Amino acid sequence: MIGSGFDAVIPILCVALSGLVVLLAEAFRGRDDNMPIGGLAIIGLVGAAAATILLWNRNTTSFGVVTADNFALFVNLVLIGVGLLTVVLSSQVVDRDGLPSGEYYAVLLFSIVGMMLMAQASDLLLMFLALETMSIGAYVLTGIRRDSPAGTEAAFKYFLLGAFASSFFLYGIAFLYGVTGSTSLDRISSVIAAQSMSGNPMILLAIGLLIVGFAFKVAAVPFHMWSPDVYEGAPAVVTGFMSTGIKAAAVAAFVRVFLTALDPMVADWAPVLWVIAAATMIVGTVVGVAQTSLKRMLAYSSIAHGGYILTALVAGGGQGSDTGKAAILFYLAAYALTNIGAFGVIALLGTRERANDDLRDYAGLWHSHPALATMMTFFLLSLGGFPPTAGFIAKWYVFSAAVGSDYYGLAIIGVLSSVVSVFFYLRIVVMMFMTDRDARPVPAPVGRVAIAGLALALIGVLYLGVLPSAVIDFAQASISTIF
Repeated sequence: MIGSGFDAVIPILCVALSGLVVLLAEAFRGRDDNMPIGGLAIIGLVGAAAATILLWNRNTTSFGVVTADNFALFVNLVLIGVGLLTVVLSSQVVDRDGLPSGEYYAVLLFSIVGMMLMAQASDLLLMFLALETMSIGAYVLTGIRRDSPAGTEAAFKYFLLGAFASSFFLYGIAFLYGVTGSTSLDRISSVIAAQSMSGNPMILLAIGLLIVGFAFKVAAVPFHMWSPDVYEGAPAVVTGFMSTGIKAAAVAAFVRVFLTALDPMVADWAPVLWVIAAATMIVGTVVGVAQTSLKRMLAYSSIAHGGYILTALVAGGGQGSDTGKAAILFYLAAYALTNIGAFGVIALLGTRERANDDLRDYAGLWHSHPALATMMTFFLLSLGGFPPTAGFIAKWYVFSAAVGSDYYGLAIIGVLSSVVSVFFYLRIVVMMFMTDRDARPVPAPVGRVAIAGLALALIGVLYLGVLPSAVIDFAQASISTIF
């Protein structure tokens, strides 16, 4: 029996061992063997979900640096859900595009290991190692189509900019260690609280460097320029995974560092994040209106949604609203289901020869794929914040938290940007239902397994939109464990 000192890492170990099993299965199967590699990945993720549920309310810590509090476990469940949906949606894409299935699923799982470790890390050095584990997997998945020049360019660009951003994060850790003498988040918080460090140039520099590192992963302005090119060059199913999983893991680490360790310095960092959040919502929305590629449009949409999450983070800082802190978790769950569903539709409509992600490719989709057109409509409405979808409740929750913490300007900017974003979401709906299809070839039929994955995402989106109270209470109970 595993000792209690190892309990906190059991969900991570389940995913890591699943990745190793996938690699072994790929090594020993023949070329014509139809071994269900994706099924092995699902088994590992389901095991991790079971372990996560069993750890609920236990608040255990392993090795003094891996914490399994309810906050981390909530994020773990979101990440596991993202992983399961990605594997299910990948079942058709991997075979169609000729991707190396063993490598694909193994790298996907190891990237999830990094994401989960980011959410559970209570030490900055471990958080950095987790960030790199997650990032390396994302770089590989971006360029996994070796015959795609766009994918190779996107992976190379992502790697260079990601390494540059990671160096900022590491320097921030170094400066923070120099000031506090520790990389433990609890120790950093106690040292800052015990000493008057407001205005200390060293710690202000450390905070600025950490913001750069986190803002890059969240794709916040002005560190967002990699996002549209990477989202466009990567396979659509990978883009959906990155836009949800990486954002959830980065936000979880962001919250753990800034709302716990650096919370005594909230007066110094809150104004900076206020400006970043406002700029992110505005730029993501305004530039997204001009896009004709659906993947690039959703990339800018993802940028804007990062701004909404940062709004909740600012609202939850210091003596801010507890609603703002819980809104972060609820928004992550709602956004994950919605965005992975939208990118899943794009992935299933693509072919090996072309992505079919141009706006015109969706003209008349209702006539050729009514089920996909219907599901895509709900996903887009949720991204736009229409009731009765998860997106509406998530945005209402965030803006209420901003108003409750007296950030009226940020709430107004968020509402206005949401109104503007409605244009490019509804434009796609109009193309699908009210425009005749031109001479472009009709996309191939979609497999039942992939349709089932999209249906699960849609059920989640509608459930969070119609009956959100249980998940909201769940989020509030989770966030309270780290404050």
